[in-house]
Amino acid sequence: MSEFPAICLSSNQFTGILLETRFLIFQVVIILPFLIGSILSGRLKSLPNTAKKVISVNLTIFEPPIILWSIWGLTLTLEMAFLPLAGVFLVILGFLLGSIVIRFMSLKKPSAKVYVICSSLANHGFTMGGFLCYLFAGEQGLALSAIFLAYFIPYTFLFIFPYAGIQQKSEIFKWRFVMDFLFTRRNLPIYAVFSALLIKSMGIERPQVFFPLDILLIISVSLYYFTLGINFKISDLNPLGWKQLLLAIQKFVILPTITYLALRQFGFSNEIKLVILLQSFMPVAIYAVIAAVMFDLDTRLASSLFVVNSVFFLAVVLPILFLTKDLLF
Repeated sequence: MSEFPAICLSSNQFTGILLETRFLIFQVVIILPFLIGSILSGRLKSLPNTAKKVISVNLTIFEPPIILWSIWGLTLTLEMAFLPLAGVFLVILGFLLGSIVIRFMSLKKPSAKVYVICSSLANHGFTMGGFLCYLFAGEQGLALSAIFLAYFIPYTFLFIFPYAGIQQKSEIFKWRFVMDFLFTRRNLPIYAVFSALLIKSMGIERPQVFFPLDILLIISVSLYYFTLGINFKISDLNPLGWKQLLLAIQKFVILPTITYLALRQFGFSNEIKLVILLQSFMPVAIYAVIAAVMFDLDTRLASSLFVVNSVFFLAVVLPILFLTKDLLF
């Protein structure tokens, strides 16, 4: 895999910091807020409301300016339009892999759907993939990952949610829920992507002023993992044996290998390839759990697959990515 680019950072406060140090920062920003949230979870009276408020603050205050600023600073090229298509490629490939694997499992339909959804949806956003792209490739990596993520809303709401069980008793309510979500301020990060692209198309240059990108990004990621800590339950760590192993093989071996081989067929820039390959290693997304809750599927299985897959990524896959960076990238 040596044809992938050497690590290069854009101008930000991580420039000049050893990659190993950035790895430690990544771990601290994720683990410390998660632990604090877990400790406070038993002392907070209204956990769901607290989590919703924190996520809402993140989505409306911190993420939009981060996305707008980082994309605004990009020099747009036609090949960047391939990024959302690559995102769709990864999640559909994960969906197909999951659909094949469940044929060899004795799972009831609600559990089988959960497994396939977990195989498909991956943590490509700022909480994992975007932040990792930032640590590997600076502001440019962050901006490219935001464009990559443009696939998420259409794919999740037009494909995954219907697959999860839109044709159920509460069909009208759930379609109303989906429509409310599509047109809510919580989607400001997605709107920020299109706003930044519009500004760029108008030829408006980004002003040469200080912008605390590093600080805002660390706050944003920390808030997400704080909310996960609030909602964490020890029972979510149930390993569930072969299901976890097979999912890990799909997510961290098969999918990245296919992605790497596919990227070799295209003449994209090294930065585009770097972002897509990094995103191909991402663990299960929290929206797999949300889908299970919304459509009365196997929430216990969804939570366990999400938690264990994420822990395995942080404890095993992420260190390997950093240690083998010269070989992989």
